[in-house]
Amino acid sequence: MKLSCSRSTLLSGFQIIGSVISSRTPKEVLKCAKLEAADGKATLSGTDLEVSIRYDFEEVEVMIPGQILLSVHELVSILREAKTDSIEIELKKDEESEQDYILIQAGKSEFRLSVHDPSEFPAVETFNESNYFEVPIQSFREMIRRTVFATDPESTRYALGGVLFDVEDDKLTLAATDGRRLAMVESACSYQGEEAYQNNRPVIPAKAMSLIEKSLTGDEGNIQIAIRANDVIVKSGRSTIFGRLVEGRFPKYRDVIPPEPTHSIDLEVGTFFAAVRQAQIVTDVETRGVDFIFSSGLLTLKSVAASVGESKVEIPIPFEGEDIVITFDVRYLADFLKALDSAAHIQLQLIDSDSAAVLKTDDGYTYVIMPLSQAR
Repeated sequence: MKLSCSRSTLLSGFQIIGSVISSRTPKEVLKCAKLEAADGKATLSGTDLEVSIRYDFEEVEVMIPGQILLSVHELVSILREAKTDSIEIELKKDEESEQDYILIQAGKSEFRLSVHDPSEFPAVETFNESNYFEVPIQSFREMIRRTVFATDPESTRYALGGVLFDVEDDKLTLAATDGRRLAMVESACSYQGEEAYQNNRPVIPAKAMSLIEKSLTGDEGNIQIAIRANDVIVKSGRSTIFGRLVEGRFPKYRDVIPPEPTHSIDLEVGTFFAAVRQAQIVTDVETRGVDFIFSSGLLTLKSVAASVGESKVEIPIPFEGEDIVITFDVRYLADFLKALDSAAHIQLQLIDSDSAAVLKTDDGYTYVIMPLSQAR
């Protein structure tokens, strides 16, 4: 095999493929990406056996078609450091040892890499589905950013290691929870296909969702999502992502949302997030909690950590009524707020000091956070 292609294009592909590669795997072949080239096209593939990705590109000159395996770690390092616009990759044989090797030329730099057998690399699926959902790329990217952080990949309780995919008519809801908070966001979608969709509310692994987000480029067009019995396959532009669904039952997430609140407080994201970040400074591993004291016209954030000290942060808010003191793990609030534009406004809904708080945007994003005294 021999080809020449743009360094930046190849680097983008290897960086996306690298998101699925585990450096801790004992199988050397799974630390590699498979590069296939023919007819002026090339494909990179990577997998950890649970999540896989194909990345196609045409900005390539194929002199000799073929396929090889390339170490993702080494290739990313070479491509980052190279100062040339073009990279040449060739499978060659050493005349003295008669051993195959891979020659990579980047300007005046040359690298000889060892060879792995591409036949040992697991097959990575292509997207050939006739029944699938379409969601605008910009919307789906935002939906992932607003939910995936709330998953719990280490949990053995329920199917908390991924994001729920819940469709009703032409509305898609993504939901994620780790038992301490719930992130839920809605968007329009459309279904393409002759077979009716049976909504079994599948849970897509967090790793696959993060990989999908990284692969989404631009804001135009749609992403195609095919939900099958045991897995999901997604097509977007150059990338095709495959992931096995999370086994188990997802909690009845809508039951977590409290009834009508006693108070609904309008807050600017930037102002509120700044106060949360300041309060977070004076916390430690043992003391994650910050007291949120709601009083007439004022929100006071107080934190005390024996190993650090104390803090008090105040911001004016439109609040009237009896004081409410509620303790939150500020990490969970920070996760929510950093997914939003600083100029946006949210509604913080409260019932009392012991009930879950709800934060809502005006574009279908709901976040529920339990007080520390109620968290599992």
